[in-house]
Amino acid sequence: MSIMTTSASAGVRISSALDGQLLLPGDAGYDKARTVWNALVDRRPAMIVRCGSVADVVAAVRTARDLDLEIGIRCGGHSALGFAVPDEGVMIDLSPMGGVRVDPVRRRAWVQGGALLGALDHAAQRYGLATTAGNVSHTGVGGLTLGGGMGWLARQYRLTCDNVISFQVVTADGEVVRASRHSHPDLYWALRGGGGNFGVVTEFEFRLHPVGTRALLAELSFPVSGAAAGRALDALRGWRDLLSCAPRQATFTASIGSDGMVVVGFVWVGDPAQGRRLLPGLRALGRPSAERVLDLSYLELQRMSDSVQKHALRRYSEGHYLRELPDEALEAFLGRGASDGSGGGDFLPNADFQAYGGAIADVPDQDTPFSHRDALVEFGAGTSWADPAQDDVRIASARRCAAALDQYASGAYVNFVNDAGAEGVLRAYSPEKLARLTAVKTAYDPDNVFHLNHNIKPVRR
Repeated sequence: MSIMTTSASAGVRISSALDGQLLLPGDAGYDKARTVWNALVDRRPAMIVRCGSVADVVAAVRTARDLDLEIGIRCGGHSALGFAVPDEGVMIDLSPMGGVRVDPVRRRAWVQGGALLGALDHAAQRYGLATTAGNVSHTGVGGLTLGGGMGWLARQYRLTCDNVISFQVVTADGEVVRASRHSHPDLYWALRGGGGNFGVVTEFEFRLHPVGTRALLAELSFPVSGAAAGRALDALRGWRDLLSCAPRQATFTASIGSDGMVVVGFVWVGDPAQGRRLLPGLRALGRPSAERVLDLSYLELQRMSDSVQKHALRRYSEGHYLRELPDEALEAFLGRGASDGSGGGDFLPNADFQAYGGAIADVPDQDTPFSHRDALVEFGAGTSWADPAQDDVRIASARRCAAALDQYASGAYVNFVNDAGAEGVLRAYSPEKLARLTAVKTAYDPDNVFHLNHNIKPVRR
């Protein structure tokens, strides 16, 4: 009997008991439900359980185990490798569980496992509150948080994972537990940066902060080629020197895109008038080709990259953490792996730096699995395209760009690792952290049920 036939039979048995919906191949809505952010991913699960409750998640996990099928877990579907979509497996789709509840007095938010960042931001901003969240509102809260979670508030209020008070988790044996500092503390530790290895998180309890509702964006643009190209490197050097004295409310950024312009600047969360005090120092970096200074709401800031990071495009990215930015690294950044080192040419990826430091580095290293709190910046090289004929050249260009900065790298962010093998895990975690994560994995998932992730394998007994 085929996997699909067996799954259909099992689906008939569990479908009537679900609060949500079961989708099988050929059902209306199946193809939409299996489609994720990266259009390179085109797999066909044996069944998709669109969970409407924690009980549905338990049923899906137990059904997958009974049928010996792989499990993929979907929240926002933003995993570049498409971990959410298991070929001929069970896709646990949490997206119907997208609710957010906020207590403005206690400054707490309870977020269901399928919620998107935009839902969390919107609910908290009604009261001028927020917690650290990523920069694309249609990203899932779950995947971001479990990997660590960088955002515009991190230098003030630490990473997303640092702001989790508790997790509700469905474990590999189908049990529901609450992990916190006082209950299942080992699991609580592992979930704050250890990725999707340990269970299905059906609810996050977050600490919120009084951030207000306003923000400021400031950017200067410099050409990377032509007669004025030298100004771009000079501006990057000056931008690097600003990092050491930047206030925690400011996150400095630098990028180079398809238009051949280097953009340096910062994002300020809080009173824009205070942020404008940094403009003279930024403008001292040189004479730009263009300047952009925007006073905007925090919600507008959080949605600014939504259209650039839209669905239905093919995508590839790689990244590094860097503790230092010598001039040679800045030159490699400008070159983006181009054969002539010019940073120009077709199909070169976008590249960017985002500053770390501040409150991120305040957290003792041993407190979470996240292993790169001493980073100066995070570097990313990413590309997106529509034509499948460009797959090889696009992916190769992003790899060359990242390789150009390999020698300056100190590790990688697990959510930015595009290698599903052991090498990617070793770049994300220190040996000490990996040993501790392995012990937690062995305790809570000894059969490696949850292995469609940057996998930390249990110790076989």
